[in-house]
Amino acid sequence: MLRTCDSGFDAAAAISQGRRDHQEDALITDFPIGSDMGFVVLSDGMGGHAAGDVASKIAVTEVFSELKLRSGNVAAFEDGAPQILCEVAHAANACIRAHSQGQAETRGMGATLLALAFVKDRLFWISVGDSPLYLFRDGALRQINEDHSAGPQIDMLARAGRMTEEEARAHPDRNCLTSVLCGGDIPRIDCPAEPLALLEDDLLIAASDGLQFLPHDVIGEILKVHRYKTSREIAHALLDALRQQDYDDQDNVALSVVRAAPPRFAEHTLPDTAEARFIPEHRDAGTAAARRPSLMRGLFSLRGLAFSRNEG
Repeated sequence: MLRTCDSGFDAAAAISQGRRDHQEDALITDFPIGSDMGFVVLSDGMGGHAAGDVASKIAVTEVFSELKLRSGNVAAFEDGAPQILCEVAHAANACIRAHSQGQAETRGMGATLLALAFVKDRLFWISVGDSPLYLFRDGALRQINEDHSAGPQIDMLARAGRMTEEEARAHPDRNCLTSVLCGGDIPRIDCPAEPLALLEDDLLIAASDGLQFLPHDVIGEILKVHRYKTSREIAHALLDALRQQDYDDQDNVALSVVRAAPPRFAEHTLPDTAEARFIPEHRDAGTAAARRPSLMRGLFSLRGLAFSRNEG
């Protein structure tokens, strides 16, 4: 009797260059059929067209490959997931440092990191930077990871009456990052010690900040309207909404939509024949999306603990 796990995850990935000259976002989404684990690794690069795409690709490939190497023993991975996620983030940061030291034209590059590890009905994550992780549950949308940018502090000033909401949204320092992978120290890391317990039909959206050209309530409305559709259809709906906004400065967008469900197990009887010794496991290829360099001519500069993306 063969016992396989159907994790119940429905996942889709999407990427768009937006109105930028280059693509600096990178994304891998991997949910093999028959496995009770899945990964999403996303990065938003910065440092100009010569380096932003390099930094994001280094971050995504290094983190994903290390996670896959360490995922052979599911129980051991689950027991040490937060530590593993921190270790692979630091390893990616070291790779960015080594590359920028050896390639003068890429010095100053950096990248955000958002890595999700799904283990059965639990979610572990690590994030550095401002790439948002959303949970849509019971008709409500909320961002569950930390935002390592000046945005939260600026919003707090608006709530205190120090500026209007409109002024807060348009503040020139809003997108300055307070933490990022750039080869040096990582000032802030969001990696909860305890996983999020997933409920059936939870929707998780991992994205670069280009998705936030859509207001929070608009994203929530889209998910409400499409909540019974597939992850692929939801991803299309989000990209279509961005296109309809038709912003001249629309940033690169990378996103992964994952619908969660508790794991289900099925038993299959193997054919009772001498020839049926081995049945190859069918696996879906992990979806990898990473394109050419993206604009954000954002000279990535260190100002105290703030990393500025100056778009031009």
